[in-house]
Amino acid sequence: MKIIFFSAKPYDIQFFDSHNQAFGFEMEYLETHLGPHIVKAVDEQTFAVCVFVNDKLTTEVIETLALKGVKVIALRCAGFNNLQLETARKLGIRVCRVPAYSPEAVAEHTVAMLLTLNRKTHKAYNRVREQNFSLNGLLGFNLHKKTVGVIGTGKIGKAFCKIMLGFGCKVMAFDPVIDQNLLAAGIQYGTLEETISSADIVSLHCPLTADNHHLVNTKIIGLMKKGVTLLNTSRGGLIKTEDVIDALKAGHIGYLGIDVYEQEEKLFFKDLSGSIIEDDTIQRLTSFPNVLVTGHQAFLQKKRLTRLPK
Repeated sequence: MKIIFFSAKPYDIQFFDSHNQAFGFEMEYLETHLGPHIVKAVDEQTFAVCVFVNDKLTTEVIETLALKGVKVIALRCAGFNNLQLETARKLGIRVCRVPAYSPEAVAEHTVAMLLTLNRKTHKAYNRVREQNFSLNGLLGFNLHKKTVGVIGTGKIGKAFCKIMLGFGCKVMAFDPVIDQNLLAAGIQYGTLEETISSADIVSLHCPLTADNHHLVNTKIIGLMKKGVTLLNTSRGGLIKTEDVIDALKAGHIGYLGIDVYEQEEKLFFKDLSGSIIEDDTIQRLTSFPNVLVTGHQAFLQKKRLTRLPK
């Protein structure tokens, strides 16, 4: 039984090969992402393809997979906005994803980004390496008693809420489904507008859907407090990047931390240190001293890569 992995990285190969010793599947790893350019190269009667966040499972791609005899599309991620689910259903291809891999991994990375932006530890580290012990420009603020607005209280959002309560923050949340356990813990639910406008820190933890594409735009940013900290470790398409850049230039957004980017498939998971990056938007973002960008690494944690379903 053959499984082809797309967007495969060394850590994927290491952990999947280790677990496969108990199953004996035939495994093929391809570094390229899955899309119309490569799908016809899938071997006939391949049982499953395993894909990641930047693979493009369009109607055309899924139809070709069905003709090849593929029975399963396995996503090694929680989100499935890059897959035409209805097409897979019509063609009888089963789809599975990772609904609950260590949500604390992503939540903790979000907190790490928040603390880095606030206390400027990345700048302090570089200074000290150069024997510069000046504290000028390293001023931070207390998280204690700040209001944190959490957009999306699924498993990751819930874990983030609990961590922020531990910092002594007031936590407000917006989600179509109210979590009674979070209410009991002291989380206050409100509308999107109420949550956004009340928060000193806004963190996005919702899936990307057609309804919330570019959720953070000029209109929503206008409701936020001046100097707000905005964090996104969910999906890049939740943010309209050009509007956020305008708000950074105007000083309305005080800090921005993103682990995801709308055009990340052309950049992330690659070593481009010797290349000319033609994406002017990401270049503009990384030029701001109050912006922190990581390359979709929030998931990259040992427990997440080794956990088997119960």
